[in-house]
Amino acid sequence: MSQTLSVASLLAVPLAPLAGAILAGVFGTKFGGNWIGRALTHSLTIAGVLLAFILSVMTLLSVLDGARFNETLYTWMVVGNLRMEVGFLIDGLTAMMMCVVTFVSLMVHIYTVGYMEEDEGYNRFFSYISLFTFSMLMLVMSNNMLQLFFGWEAVGLVSYLLIGFWFNKPSAIFANMKAFLVNRVGDFGFILGIGLIAAYGGSLNYAQVFAHSADLAKLTFPGTDWMLITVICICLFIGAMGKSAQFPLHVWLPDSMEGPTPISALIHAATMVTAGIFMVARMSPLFELSETALNFVMVIGAITALFMGFLGIIQNDIKRVVAYSTLSQLGYMTVALGASAYSVAVFHLMTHAFFKALLFLAAGSVIMGLHHNQDIRWMGGVRKYMPITWITSLLGSLALIGTPFFAGFYSKDSIIEAVHASHLPGAEFASFAVLAGVFVTAFYSFRLYFLVFHGKERYDQNPDAHHDDHHGDHAAHAAHPHESPWVVTVPLVLLAIPSVLIGYMTIGPMLFGEFFKDSIFIDLARHAGMKELEETFHGPVQMAVHAFTTLPFWLALSGVALSYYMYMVNPALPAAIKSRCMPIYTLLENKYYMDWINENILARGARALGTSLWKGGDQTVIDGFFVNGSWKLVARLAGVVRRLQTGYLYHYALAMAAGVLLLMTYFVTWPTVRDLLSK
Repeated sequence: MSQTLSVASLLAVPLAPLAGAILAGVFGTKFGGNWIGRALTHSLTIAGVLLAFILSVMTLLSVLDGARFNETLYTWMVVGNLRMEVGFLIDGLTAMMMCVVTFVSLMVHIYTVGYMEEDEGYNRFFSYISLFTFSMLMLVMSNNMLQLFFGWEAVGLVSYLLIGFWFNKPSAIFANMKAFLVNRVGDFGFILGIGLIAAYGGSLNYAQVFAHSADLAKLTFPGTDWMLITVICICLFIGAMGKSAQFPLHVWLPDSMEGPTPISALIHAATMVTAGIFMVARMSPLFELSETALNFVMVIGAITALFMGFLGIIQNDIKRVVAYSTLSQLGYMTVALGASAYSVAVFHLMTHAFFKALLFLAAGSVIMGLHHNQDIRWMGGVRKYMPITWITSLLGSLALIGTPFFAGFYSKDSIIEAVHASHLPGAEFASFAVLAGVFVTAFYSFRLYFLVFHGKERYDQNPDAHHDDHHGDHAAHAAHPHESPWVVTVPLVLLAIPSVLIGYMTIGPMLFGEFFKDSIFIDLARHAGMKELEETFHGPVQMAVHAFTTLPFWLALSGVALSYYMYMVNPALPAAIKSRCMPIYTLLENKYYMDWINENILARGARALGTSLWKGGDQTVIDGFFVNGSWKLVARLAGVVRRLQTGYLYHYALAMAAGVLLLMTYFVTWPTVRDLLSK
């Protein structure tokens, strides 16, 4: 295998999806006259992403053989010593992310052919998802923070377009605006962190910043005794909190389910929401210098992992259950970052991408098969009608709860062990949160599974009209569910394979080998958790076999057993528990009142402040005093002066005589007055 990487092939990876997006967006829509039809539109975009995937796999193979690439391709501008460039950094971390992004995107493109078949915006949707793929690839392939920020904002913009894809739905418009605004809050912190790096590090290039990171660690933030590196890392992580939906900036992700199901898999499970995890892992040389920042990261992740899991228990919309599962799993990844187990966090990012994309796409298949009903209370018995969707959903659920030998087991168990080995102040709470989260995840995952695929058939008993995911509201359908077409089921099967096998195949090289040797930096003298994990690792088989005797396995098994009893054996029990624990249920139903706080305290407070600044500051001070006051003063002075300009010669002669008289009086009398005053 070649030790070098071709610039042309690397450029083709992001540019192929971009070309497909432009062709579909221009020539496949009304904007360009609808020159190309649906078949050519999806063929072009799928071909672009397929080419990107093939080249990404080739790049990964070259990286495994030792090839590396870190070069600037284009210099945009130079401001003093600060260079703003476009370039690529290809190492183990980047190559893995390229393969994950392109593979999941390819599966979503194929799936969309069947899922969006009847939608009027078919070509526009393909343009958007290809554009998203380009943006995400530019983000993960960047070798500097300027390009990272470009990709960061680009995926946010395309996410806004996709969440609000059905722009005639008020709920979709509200959801995409909510996602946009919440992410802007996080991005404000992110750009502050980048600005501090540029100001004190003198560069935006990763390698140059990391080379001078020790110097940054010696500085304090001006005017305080805070360590500058801590401020930088926390600012960067605030950006990750917005993009990766960490508490309290998590509120946008569940509402983003208003968009089409394929983008839930692409953006809100496998790629965009993991951008924050990728960024922190990439910045590991900086985060390793601040235990305060790492502890902050760990605690935020632990809160998200546990408390977002609780919300998944009471959800009845099939997509929202999976959405809260995504929030919880992102919390697990964040906890691992805080424990300095960056490779474990990225490992879980990879395994989670496959099985969570699978679960979202399987949920979409169920929605299609049940005539666009999304309420799991009115499903049941779907297994015999949709066998492929059923078995792939089961495999995805087993991977999600961390069943031994499945992909999710290897990454989730490694996170639990890494947190247990951490010595940070927040590690005790984080360890409890991730362990409790195992039970919660298993419970809500198999609650969903049992209510959808097993038990009594309830899909024809919905008292309300079935909610159509993208065609409006339809009357209840009495017809039996039906399996989805092959363009939907083939991606499910292809995603199910890595959901089972990828963890077993890659845990050794990714966590304990040299795959991330030049991508991730850990100060083992202060954070020895990964070293302890390596000492206890004796292969994937031994790890899985040993897991049957550990607490996480029995917690997961207990969650599955309890969900089976409550929803299959004694279905009256959940209602009884709900009636007796109504305050807790109300708290969960209102999502800890975070939306209420945002809308009624923060938003209203901001509006009140804005109104007072507008009326008091803008209208009264700026417009009233400075702008209007200045011209009124000039007008009044002009009115007075104008009266002196009569145009009569004798008035001017009189004024001149009066002036001469005053001057004569002054020069005659002033010396006398001055002498009198001096005495």
